[in-house]
Amino acid sequence: MKVLVAPLDWGLGHATRCVPVIREFLRAGAEVELAVVKANANFFREVFPELRQRLAPSYNIVYPKHGYNMALWLLKNSMHLNSVMRYEHHFAEEMVDRHGYDVLFSDNRFAFYSKRAYSIYMTHQRRIAFPRSFAAFERVGVIWHANIMRKFDEVWVPDMEIFPGYAGSLSHSGATPGDKPLRYVGPLSRFSEKTLPAVQRKSPIPENVDLEKDVDLMSVSEFMARSANVEWNVSDASMDAKKSARYKVVAVVSGVEPARTQFELQLREALLKIPGRHMMILGKPSAGYKTWTEGNIEFHTHLATPEFADAVRSADYVVSRGGYSTVMDMAELGAKCIFVPTPGQFEQIVLAHDLSKAGYAVEIKADQLNADTLAKSFESCVKMPKLGNSNLLRSAVENIVRII
Repeated sequence: MKVLVAPLDWGLGHATRCVPVIREFLRAGAEVELAVVKANANFFREVFPELRQRLAPSYNIVYPKHGYNMALWLLKNSMHLNSVMRYEHHFAEEMVDRHGYDVLFSDNRFAFYSKRAYSIYMTHQRRIAFPRSFAAFERVGVIWHANIMRKFDEVWVPDMEIFPGYAGSLSHSGATPGDKPLRYVGPLSRFSEKTLPAVQRKSPIPENVDLEKDVDLMSVSEFMARSANVEWNVSDASMDAKKSARYKVVAVVSGVEPARTQFELQLREALLKIPGRHMMILGKPSAGYKTWTEGNIEFHTHLATPEFADAVRSADYVVSRGGYSTVMDMAELGAKCIFVPTPGQFEQIVLAHDLSKAGYAVEIKADQLNADTLAKSFESCVKMPKLGNSNLLRSAVENIVRII
């Protein structure tokens, strides 16, 4: 059985939650290949260096800065989305023609299906949430998403079937694939393996770069560090020694621009003012491994999966966006979480609100994030509960093996 896995490229979360899916297909004896874009290729090369990669079309999405612009944003980008979807479907058909895939697995790629391969669509958003002032669009979104689902052979939902799970109303109401199977495969986290593989990484000594030529690969913090000629942490041994260190806050920067960089700057400013030792993981796998220290903050452009897990487990508190993949990862790692939803991504706003209401995490609105609000949030932080059943995903994959 030959499988092509294709995650959506709206942030790195879709790629990370595909990791347990890929592992299960490999465990079942499938030949797995990956449809990637520039933004997630390095991540997959790190986790699955032996798997072949195919270059897939990118959605190239830039979200609005404010949630109340979402409806207008959708209207403005509808032609672009339709254009990418047409190209994506052509790409899927071409991949089946040229390479003979038996299964196409799409994580929220709306048109990655073929009638000549068993096509699986995974989403946690059966309901596409909108701000209250644009609630009328939700019905349109449900109809549109249901139409997308029906083009696939079955739909997977990465949550527990019993409400509320982690995604609440987003995963338990809304669109259905008609007469096609709808399976809840449980929460999916790249950290769900009992043992994580050791990663042989290159020294994080940064190479000389042209600040103008290479600026698109950098985070703003790295650019500022290079401009200020900070001292880089160059020793692998020193990084290994830090695994046992405790951090008051580990901040995880992620998401699409321009909100990603705005979040990075807010976190940097806040953590420099909060006593204690902190870490910022900048979520830039395309920039390679680089690390430096500025004040009381230890910066990393990116961390491999085992090191990321060590960092989160060593933190008193974790601050991150409220994307669903992050929620599942943090629950798996038992983190005390403070979620700061991305402005304009109402899904994250709903998730953070629901998790805060349930007492699973603390929510801070993006425009209210500063040293004072962050320090105050520590008082009400609790460890996220762990839900899930790994047998659900295994059963779903074994069912595909029987069908094929």
